[in-house]
Amino acid sequence: MTASPDKVRWVNNPSPAQPRKPQYPIESVDNALRILLLLGERKSLRLTEVSEYLSVASSTAHRVLAMLQYRGFVRQSNSSRAYEPGPALTEIAFSVLRQIDVREQVRPLLDDLAEHYGETVHLTRLDGSLVSFVDAVESSRAVRVGSRMGKTLPAHASASGKVLLSLLSDEAVVALYPREELEPLTPHTLSTRTALLEELDRIRKRGYATGVQESEDGVIAVAVPLGTYAGSRYAVSISAPSHRKKDFTEVTVAEDLLRFAEQARAFFS
Repeated sequence: MTASPDKVRWVNNPSPAQPRKPQYPIESVDNALRILLLLGERKSLRLTEVSEYLSVASSTAHRVLAMLQYRGFVRQSNSSRAYEPGPALTEIAFSVLRQIDVREQVRPLLDDLAEHYGETVHLTRLDGSLVSFVDAVESSRAVRVGSRMGKTLPAHASASGKVLLSLLSDEAVVALYPREELEPLTPHTLSTRTALLEELDRIRKRGYATGVQESEDGVIAVAVPLGTYAGSRYAVSISAPSHRKKDFTEVTVAEDLLRFAEQARAFFS
Protein backbone atom coordinates (compact mmCIF):
# COMPACT_ATOMS: atom_id res chain seq x y z
CA MET A 1 0.00 0.00 0.00
CA THR A 2 1.54 3.32 -1.00
CA ALA A 3 1.46 6.23 1.38
CA SER A 4 -0.96 8.31 -0.66
CA PRO A 5 -3.18 10.68 1.36
CA ASP A 6 -6.45 9.23 0.04
CA LYS A 7 -5.68 5.71 1.29
CA VAL A 8 -3.61 6.28 4.45
CA ARG A 9 -4.36 8.04 7.72
CA TRP A 10 -1.54 9.67 9.66
CA VAL A 11 -1.26 9.95 13.44
CA ASN A 12 -2.02 13.30 15.09
CA ASN A 13 -4.39 14.50 12.40
CA PRO A 14 -5.92 17.85 13.36
CA SER A 15 -9.49 17.70 14.65
CA PRO A 16 -12.12 18.56 12.07
CA ALA A 17 -13.53 22.07 12.24
CA GLN A 18 -16.83 22.69 13.96
CA PRO A 19 -19.81 22.53 11.59
CA ARG A 20 -20.67 25.86 10.02
CA LYS A 21 -23.90 27.07 8.51
CA PRO A 22 -23.87 26.29 4.79
CA GLN A 23 -23.00 29.18 2.51
CA TYR A 24 -26.16 28.57 0.50
CA PRO A 25 -28.74 27.17 2.96
CA ILE A 26 -31.95 25.64 1.61
CA GLU A 27 -34.71 27.19 3.70
CA SER A 28 -37.32 24.50 3.06
CA VAL A 29 -34.93 21.74 4.15
CA ASP A 30 -33.94 23.71 7.22
CA ASN A 31 -37.60 24.24 8.14
CA ALA A 32 -38.32 20.52 7.84
CA LEU A 33 -35.35 19.62 10.03
CA ARG A 34 -36.33 22.23 12.63
CA ILE A 35 -39.80 20.69 12.81
CA LEU A 36 -38.30 17.27 13.45
CA LEU A 37 -36.06 18.69 16.17
CA LEU A 38 -39.08 20.36 17.76
CA LEU A 39 -40.93 17.03 17.75
CA GLY A 40 -38.11 15.72 19.91
CA GLU A 41 -39.18 18.18 22.61
CA ARG A 42 -42.99 17.96 22.29
CA LYS A 43 -45.45 15.10 21.91
CA SER A 44 -47.39 16.85 19.17
CA LEU A 45 -47.49 20.07 17.16
CA ARG A 46 -50.33 22.14 15.79
CA LEU A 47 -50.12 23.99 12.50
CA THR A 48 -50.24 27.39 14.24
CA GLU A 49 -47.40 26.39 16.55
CA VAL A 50 -45.24 25.32 13.63
CA SER A 51 -46.05 28.51 11.74
CA GLU A 52 -45.04 30.67 14.70
CA TYR A 53 -41.93 28.59 15.46
CA LEU A 54 -40.65 28.88 11.88
CA SER A 55 -41.85 32.48 11.48
CA VAL A 56 -43.57 31.57 8.22
CA ALA A 57 -47.11 31.75 6.88
CA SER A 58 -49.50 28.94 7.77
CA SER A 59 -49.60 27.89 4.12
CA THR A 60 -45.81 27.47 4.07
CA ALA A 61 -45.82 25.50 7.33
CA HIS A 62 -48.61 23.30 5.96
CA ARG A 63 -46.62 22.48 2.81
CA VAL A 64 -43.58 21.43 4.84
CA LEU A 65 -45.71 19.30 7.16
CA ALA A 66 -47.49 17.73 4.20
CA MET A 67 -44.19 16.61 2.70
CA LEU A 68 -43.00 15.22 6.05
CA GLN A 69 -46.32 13.39 6.35
CA TYR A 70 -45.98 12.02 2.82
CA ARG A 71 -42.56 10.56 3.70
CA GLY A 72 -43.82 9.16 6.99
CA PHE A 73 -41.86 11.44 9.30
CA VAL A 74 -45.02 12.87 10.86
CA ARG A 75 -48.63 11.75 11.06
CA GLN A 76 -51.77 13.74 11.80
CA SER A 77 -54.04 12.69 14.64
CA ASN A 78 -57.59 11.98 13.48
CA SER A 79 -59.07 13.43 16.68
CA SER A 80 -56.94 16.49 17.45
CA ARG A 81 -55.52 17.10 13.94
CA ALA A 82 -52.18 17.77 15.63
CA TYR A 83 -48.98 16.41 14.10
CA GLU A 84 -47.12 13.60 15.86
CA PRO A 85 -43.94 11.57 15.14
CA GLY A 86 -44.58 9.27 12.18
CA PRO A 87 -43.46 5.68 11.55
CA ALA A 88 -40.39 6.65 9.51
CA LEU A 89 -39.08 8.85 12.31
CA THR A 90 -39.61 6.24 15.01
CA GLU A 91 -38.08 3.49 12.85
CA ILE A 92 -34.95 5.58 12.31
CA ALA A 93 -34.74 6.25 16.06
CA PHE A 94 -35.07 2.57 16.93
CA SER A 95 -32.56 1.57 14.25
CA VAL A 96 -30.00 4.00 15.66
CA LEU A 97 -30.61 2.71 19.19
CA ARG A 98 -30.20 -0.90 18.07
CA GLN A 99 -26.98 -0.02 16.31
CA ILE A 100 -25.60 1.82 19.35
CA ASP A 101 -26.53 -1.12 21.55
CA VAL A 102 -24.71 -3.71 19.50
CA ARG A 103 -21.68 -1.44 19.23
CA GLU A 104 -21.53 -1.03 22.99
CA GLN A 105 -21.76 -4.78 23.52
CA VAL A 106 -19.06 -5.74 21.02
CA ARG A 107 -16.67 -2.77 21.34
CA PRO A 108 -14.45 -4.27 24.10
CA LEU A 109 -13.84 -7.31 21.91
CA LEU A 110 -13.03 -5.09 18.92
CA ASP A 111 -10.51 -3.19 21.06
CA ASP A 112 -8.79 -6.41 22.07
CA LEU A 113 -8.60 -7.63 18.48
CA ALA A 114 -7.20 -4.33 17.22
CA GLU A 115 -4.60 -4.22 19.99
CA HIS A 116 -3.48 -7.79 19.29
CA TYR A 117 -2.96 -7.25 15.56
CA GLY A 118 -2.21 -3.54 15.45
CA GLU A 119 -4.49 -3.29 12.42
CA THR A 120 -7.88 -1.69 11.76
CA VAL A 121 -10.95 -3.66 12.84
CA HIS A 122 -14.51 -3.07 11.59
CA LEU A 123 -17.97 -4.16 12.71
CA THR A 124 -20.21 -4.35 9.65
CA ARG A 125 -23.86 -4.96 8.80
CA LEU A 126 -25.54 -6.25 5.64
CA ASP A 127 -28.05 -3.78 4.16
CA GLY A 128 -29.46 -5.35 1.02
CA SER A 129 -26.64 -5.53 -1.52
CA LEU A 130 -24.54 -3.09 0.52
CA VAL A 131 -22.34 -3.55 3.56
CA SER A 132 -22.43 -0.77 6.17
CA PHE A 133 -19.49 -0.10 8.47
CA VAL A 134 -21.13 0.60 11.84
CA ASP A 135 -18.08 0.69 14.10
CA ALA A 136 -14.30 0.67 13.83
CA VAL A 137 -11.13 0.60 15.88
CA GLU A 138 -8.44 2.19 13.76
CA SER A 139 -4.84 1.03 13.85
CA SER A 140 -2.41 3.37 15.61
CA ARG A 141 0.33 2.75 13.05
CA ALA A 142 1.47 5.67 10.92
CA VAL A 143 0.61 3.79 7.71
CA ARG A 144 -2.71 2.05 8.13
CA VAL A 145 -6.10 1.34 6.65
CA GLY A 146 -8.37 4.22 7.62
CA SER A 147 -11.65 3.78 9.45
CA ARG A 148 -14.67 3.31 7.18
CA MET A 149 -17.19 3.83 9.96
CA GLY A 150 -20.38 5.39 8.59
CA LYS A 151 -19.59 4.38 5.00
CA THR A 152 -21.13 1.76 2.75
CA LEU A 153 -19.68 -0.41 -0.02
CA PRO A 154 -21.14 -2.87 -2.53
CA ALA A 155 -21.26 -6.13 -0.58
CA HIS A 156 -19.65 -8.16 -3.35
CA ALA A 157 -16.57 -5.91 -3.26
CA SER A 158 -15.45 -6.44 0.34
CA ALA A 159 -14.52 -9.31 2.64
CA SER A 160 -17.22 -8.32 5.13
CA GLY A 161 -19.87 -8.04 2.45
CA LYS A 162 -19.01 -11.40 0.90
CA VAL A 163 -19.03 -13.23 4.22
CA LEU A 164 -22.45 -11.74 5.00
CA LEU A 165 -23.79 -12.64 1.56
CA SER A 166 -22.60 -16.20 2.18
CA LEU A 167 -25.24 -16.47 4.92
CA LEU A 168 -27.95 -16.11 2.26
CA SER A 169 -29.17 -18.76 -0.15
CA ASP A 170 -28.08 -18.56 -3.78
CA GLU A 171 -31.68 -17.65 -4.66
CA ALA A 172 -31.59 -14.69 -2.26
CA VAL A 173 -28.25 -13.54 -3.69
CA VAL A 174 -29.62 -13.71 -7.25
CA ALA A 175 -32.57 -11.59 -6.12
CA LEU A 176 -30.13 -8.97 -4.80
CA TYR A 177 -28.08 -9.12 -8.01
CA PRO A 178 -30.54 -9.56 -10.90
CA ARG A 179 -27.87 -8.73 -13.49
CA GLU A 180 -24.87 -10.90 -14.36
CA GLU A 181 -22.49 -7.93 -14.47
CA LEU A 182 -21.33 -6.49 -11.15
CA GLU A 183 -19.87 -3.06 -10.44
CA PRO A 184 -16.06 -3.29 -10.10
CA LEU A 185 -14.32 -0.95 -7.64
CA THR A 186 -10.82 -2.12 -8.56
CA PRO A 187 -9.38 -4.50 -11.18
CA HIS A 188 -9.54 -7.23 -8.49
CA THR A 189 -13.26 -6.90 -7.69
CA LEU A 190 -15.55 -9.80 -8.63
CA SER A 191 -17.21 -8.58 -11.79
CA THR A 192 -19.86 -11.23 -12.48
CA ARG A 193 -22.65 -12.81 -10.46
CA THR A 194 -21.43 -16.27 -11.44
CA ALA A 195 -18.00 -15.55 -9.95
CA LEU A 196 -19.67 -14.18 -6.82
CA LEU A 197 -21.81 -17.30 -6.33
CA GLU A 198 -18.74 -19.51 -6.75
CA GLU A 199 -16.84 -17.42 -4.20
CA LEU A 200 -19.73 -17.55 -1.72
CA ASP A 201 -19.75 -21.35 -1.97
CA ARG A 202 -16.05 -21.42 -1.00
CA ILE A 203 -16.69 -19.00 1.87
CA ARG A 204 -19.50 -21.18 3.27
CA LYS A 205 -17.17 -24.19 3.31
CA ARG A 206 -14.26 -22.51 5.10
CA GLY A 207 -16.25 -20.10 7.31
CA TYR A 208 -14.47 -16.87 6.43
CA ALA A 209 -13.92 -14.45 3.55
CA THR A 210 -10.91 -12.57 2.27
CA GLY A 211 -10.50 -9.41 0.28
CA VAL A 212 -7.32 -8.76 -1.67
CA GLN A 213 -7.43 -5.22 -3.04
CA GLU A 214 -11.06 -5.75 -4.09
CA SER A 215 -12.59 -2.66 -2.50
CA GLU A 216 -9.48 -0.47 -2.59
CA ASP A 217 -6.01 -0.77 -4.05
CA GLY A 218 -3.42 -1.68 -1.43
CA VAL A 219 -5.91 -3.04 1.14
CA ILE A 220 -6.29 -6.67 2.25
CA ALA A 221 -8.86 -8.01 4.72
CA VAL A 222 -10.27 -11.10 6.40
CA ALA A 223 -13.85 -11.30 7.74
CA VAL A 224 -16.10 -13.75 9.60
CA PRO A 225 -19.84 -13.58 10.33
CA LEU A 226 -21.04 -12.82 13.86
CA GLY A 227 -24.75 -13.58 13.58
CA THR A 228 -28.06 -11.73 13.62
CA TYR A 229 -29.01 -8.91 15.97
CA ALA A 230 -32.40 -7.15 15.84
CA GLY A 231 -33.03 -8.63 12.41
CA SER A 232 -29.71 -7.52 10.87
CA ARG A 233 -26.70 -9.68 9.99
CA TYR A 234 -23.30 -8.57 11.33
CA ALA A 235 -19.69 -9.46 10.64
CA VAL A 236 -16.23 -8.46 11.88
CA SER A 237 -13.16 -7.85 9.73
CA ILE A 238 -9.49 -6.95 10.05
CA SER A 239 -7.93 -4.80 7.32
CA ALA A 240 -4.27 -4.12 6.67
CA PRO A 241 -2.04 -2.51 4.03
CA SER A 242 -1.09 -5.12 1.43
CA HIS A 243 2.64 -4.59 1.98
CA ARG A 244 2.23 -6.21 5.43
CA LYS A 245 0.75 -9.37 3.90
CA LYS A 246 3.61 -11.56 5.21
CA ASP A 247 2.65 -10.62 8.78
CA PHE A 248 -1.06 -11.03 8.02
CA THR A 249 -1.45 -14.76 7.42
CA GLU A 250 -4.96 -15.41 6.15
CA VAL A 251 -5.63 -18.66 8.02
CA THR A 252 -4.19 -17.44 11.34
CA VAL A 253 -6.23 -14.22 11.21
CA ALA A 254 -9.35 -16.18 10.32
CA GLU A 255 -8.84 -18.55 13.25
CA ASP A 256 -8.53 -15.60 15.64
CA LEU A 257 -11.63 -13.97 14.14
CA LEU A 258 -13.60 -17.19 14.52
CA ARG A 259 -12.62 -17.31 18.20
CA PHE A 260 -13.75 -13.69 18.45
CA ALA A 261 -17.08 -14.68 16.92
CA GLU A 262 -17.48 -17.39 19.56
CA GLN A 263 -16.98 -14.81 22.31
CA ALA A 264 -19.44 -12.43 20.67
CA ARG A 265 -22.06 -15.12 20.08
CA ALA A 266 -23.82 -14.23 23.35
CA PHE A 267 -24.96 -10.97 21.75
CA PHE A 268 -26.18 -12.48 18.48
CA SER A 269 -28.71 -15.10 17.46
